[in-house]
Amino acid sequence: MFQDLDMRYDNSYRPVTPVGEDLALVYQQDAVLAREGEGLCFPRVGELCPELEPPSWRYAFTLGEARCFLGEWKGAPPSGFRFVPSREARGLGPREAVFAAAVGESLHRWYGGTRFCGRCGEPMEDSQTERARVCPNCGCTVYPKICPAVIVAVTDGDRLLLTKYQGRAFTRYALVAGFNEIGESIEDTVRREVWEETGLRVKNLRYYKSQPWVFTDSLLMGFYCELEGSDRITLQKSELSEAGWFSRKEIPEDYSNISLTGEMIQRFRCAGNP
Repeated sequence: MFQDLDMRYDNSYRPVTPVGEDLALVYQQDAVLAREGEGLCFPRVGELCPELEPPSWRYAFTLGEARCFLGEWKGAPPSGFRFVPSREARGLGPREAVFAAAVGESLHRWYGGTRFCGRCGEPMEDSQTERARVCPNCGCTVYPKICPAVIVAVTDGDRLLLTKYQGRAFTRYALVAGFNEIGESIEDTVRREVWEETGLRVKNLRYYKSQPWVFTDSLLMGFYCELEGSDRITLQKSELSEAGWFSRKEIPEDYSNISLTGEMIQRFRCAGNP
């Protein structure tokens, strides 16, 4: 998966000032600044000054030995650089750069969406002790947005339920997925999402693993479960364009190697029920 790195990722919050050699994760809407013709290679903070100066920079995290700082750029990119859209960046390398760009974009969206207090409307400020935005007027504190969601592999013996999303750019086969609702356990989310999208009942839920899918500010939790009762599918057409049962021989290979969905499908295709 795309967060499986061969280097340390440290997201401890530090209210520090960047130096010239630190990495710059600079965004313009949903695109990150990278060097032209070099895959996903980010500029150094020193290369973008004096156009961007503190307090324009925010510390994001440390990846390996590199400290990464967030910035925002308006207008045309500087010479030798281009803005790479998020969806394009996923297909570039190296893997640690894809991860850094995605996590940085999630934080960038969050900072942009918390400029003003949702309780009293006053401008928010950065906390000096933790990753949070604080209202100096009413004390409202807001933390980064993380949405819990499930990825569900429904099995029936030698068969796996595969689906396709409705009206999305992603057109490959996927698994049943959905967000957790208020007051609902993750296990109940699994049962509800499978029922809502396919009209199927499931049993014997088994947790597999999780994945931070920061492209959509989500934390995905993967489950395998077994069909209970009828295998007749009733499609929720507002969510899915297709759903069907596939034997192991019919399941397509996962060529992306970045998602929990792909890993779970591949695991069943090659090894059966985990």
